[in-house]
Parts: sequence; structure tokens; C-alpha cells
Amino acid sequence: MSPSSNGSDVDGRAVLVTGGSRGIGRTIAERFAAAGARVLACSRRAPDPPAAGVEHMSGDVREPAVAASLVEEAVRRFGRLDVVVNNAGGGPSVPAAEASPNLVTSVVRLNLLAPFFVAQAANAVMQKQTGGGLIINIGSVSATEPVPGTAAYAASKAGLSVLTRALAVEWAPLVRVVEVMAGLVRTDENEHHYGDEETLAAVAATVPLGRMATPNDIADACLLMCSPLAAYLTGASLRVDGGGQLPAFTTVTHRP
Repeated sequence: MSPSSNGSDVDGRAVLVTGGSRGIGRTIAERFAAAGARVLACSRRAPDPPAAGVEHMSGDVREPAVAASLVEEAVRRFGRLDVVVNNAGGGPSVPAAEASPNLVTSVVRLNLLAPFFVAQAANAVMQKQTGGGLIINIGSVSATEPVPGTAAYAASKAGLSVLTRALAVEWAPLVRVVEVMAGLVRTDENEHHYGDEETLAAVAATVPLGRMATPNDIADACLLMCSPLAAYLTGASLRVDGGGQLPAFTTVTHRP
């Protein structure tokens, strides 16, 4: 999108968010809606309760036909499509030696192929409209810093980073493609990954800024990418990780 049509004020813009029923995706959708955007969120299950100011469509974006119909529905409702946030993703923690072919295939389809399918359909619309458009892929620091149990997830997120750069090259200048690379994010599901509050506090203490990110932090980064100040950013990855994690030696020595 050009600087004249894409501001931090996204009032009136048409936005599509995948995986928008809960967690980070729901917050992104609600933040865009609160900023005045017209938002359509997609997820396999309807949000309960409904997200404030957000329209919803059920569907599994791992299916190319569903991804295409989602984009078509956004254009039907809003008349155009300005911003896509490819947020749908995830995967269970499973040792690589024990990961079944079905699990690996499912994780890669969700984290890499689904964003590709949605982006393809969105690009076809954005290339033909005044002002072009913006595609934001929600990535993960696991792409460069994988942890045990996340081989398929990390590999698919690494692929998403490369896909972001590749699409940015092919679809410029009308369509920008960027990545918001999330670090540790505090959501309602954290206890399943990290444990109780004491453990979560210990994990947060490893982040230089002293806390895990919130879904709002990720949503803020998405809004930042819609700013005219970001108009020259394409193929770029913005790490939203609070500075990463402190080196291991700092836990056994005194920091300067």
C-alpha cells in the first residue's frame, strides 16, 4: 500500500485475519476493529464470545479452496482487501523421533502452506486495486532458535520467513509482504507449555525486558507495519521478542 493510503490510522481499511477466534489472532482482529478497520476473521470454530467489532467466517485455511473463498468473501463484504494477517498456526510439542508423518504434514500445512494459499488469493485481488495491499505473516523466533519438540513447527516457520522475502520480491511494488516474528507470548494457553505461575515468572525473567510479550504487543507490531513510516518495508522481519533471551551464563554469574 502506498503511504497515502496506508496509515497507522487504519480507519475504513478492509482487513482479513486468519486464526482470529482466540489468543493472538483474536487480539489482532479486535485491535484493528477498534482502530476503525472493517475486519473479517477466519477460524475453524466460531469465537465464543464473539470478538468485538469483528465479522467471522468458519473455515480451514489449510485447504486452498477455503483460502480462496475466504478472500472472495472479504472482498464481497468490504469491496476490497487492504491488509491480510496470516496468523493461523501452531503445533504440539513432540520429539522429532516420535513425530508421525501425519503430524509433521499437518504442522507444515498449517504454518507454511496455508499462509501461501491465503497470500496467493489476496495478491490476485491486491494487484488489481488502487493502493495495492499489505500481507503480514506472523512468524516465530523458533525459525532461528528452535527448541526440543518443535522440529516441524520451527522448520515451517523458517520456511515462512523465506516465503515472506520471496513473495515480497515477486509482488512488489503494489503488494508489500512482511513478517512479525513473535518471541515468547503470554496467552491463556501458556500453562500447557510452561507450567504454573512460578514457572512462567521464571521464563519471563530470562527476557531482557523482564516480561513475556502480550498479544497486544504482537497486534501493535501489525499496526506498525500499516504505518506510512513502514512504507519502504517489504520482505522484512520484525522481531517482537523483548530482546530475546538472556545468555545462559547470566543465570550463574552476576550481570554487569
